Amino acid sequence: MKISRYSFIVLLLLLTACSTWRPKARDPSKAIQVPETVLITYRVKPGKEAEFEQALFQAWEIYRREHLVFAEPHLIVRDAEKSDKPHVVEIFTWISHSAPENVPDSVKSLWAEMQALCEPRDGHSGLEGGEVEILAPQTR
Repeated sequence: MKISRYSFIVLLLLLTACSTWRPKARDPSKAIQVPETVLITYRVKPGKEAEFEQALFQAWEIYRREHLVFAEPHLIVRDAEKSDKPHVVEIFTWISHSAPENVPDSVKSLWAEMQALCEPRDGHSGLEGGEVEILAPQTR
């Protein structure tokens, strides 16, 4: 009977230990990467369109070379606001939510240049963006 009593106590201790066990913090580099699709609006200063587009295309080349984004979707459209001032909209997908926080210095410098080529308008900043969801049509 003593053996079964000790076995029961050991079993209880093990169950108690398991119920209070906390896993170690995950290594972020091994975490599952969740893609992030973004839509960014650039309110480009009039007369700066060519410079801006060059910086935008350079940034995309670096994103791809550094494996920070997926090749698709990638869409860039240009339009003019009511005041005939240009704005550009870009849609693309980062490989993870943390990708934009881990860009090389060359991208940070391009972002600063792009920001300088944009201007605030109608209560909006020169460069605005955020995460969006791509809606795919349902197939029948």
